Amino acid sequence: MRILCLSVVLVGAASFAHAEPRDITANIWADNWFELFVNGEKVAEDSVPITTERSFNQETVTFSADLPMAIAIKAMDFKENDSGLEYIGSRRQQMGDGGLIAQFMDAGSGALIAVTSANMRCLVVHRAPLDRACEQSEDPVAGEGSCAFLEADVPSNWSDPGFDDSDWAAAVEHSESDVSPKQGYDEINWDETAQLIWSEDLELDNTVLCRLTVLN
Repeated sequence: MRILCLSVVLVGAASFAHAEPRDITANIWADNWFELFVNGEKVAEDSVPITTERSFNQETVTFSADLPMAIAIKAMDFKENDSGLEYIGSRRQQMGDGGLIAQFMDAGSGALIAVTSANMRCLVVHRAPLDRACEQSEDPVAGEGSCAFLEADVPSNWSDPGFDDSDWAAAVEHSESDVSPKQGYDEINWDETAQLIWSEDLELDNTVLCRLTVLN
């Protein structure tokens, strides 16, 4: 794991003395959809709805935030229903696969502030199917047989700066060959420290919540 030349730490509930707000530009690419929260406030959402089957695009957004700041991203892979499958009933019926990458820079100087990496903490809130045999089912029904799924409640105030994420798992870094990032990804000059992340399983885990606290 690379060590960033940034003051980036993972924290749970804590209080900080805030500096002056900074204008920050974020580049985000997700397979397939994301919401971005900063210090508990939503500042961006993927412009292509999650209901779009093949929605691959990058988003660039500039916002003002106090530092230290809590970055929280909800990322979702497309699925037709809770079976976790896509192209249901066709020869292409399959489990989808997720992926997320982001970088945050000072809007004025371009200095790097934070990136997605294994320094983040992530929680899986939707996993499906629980049995990969569902992918080959001729009549996949969400919640039945091999197409069972798990859905957890989204924790209250999970995007707030004081939320305790210490029991969440570290984000898992994935290679470009594993994620196969498509349209939009190549439009951004990603810093070499910015990593494609998700949970451990790109296919079974459909919705993840990820957090990072940036001190300065």
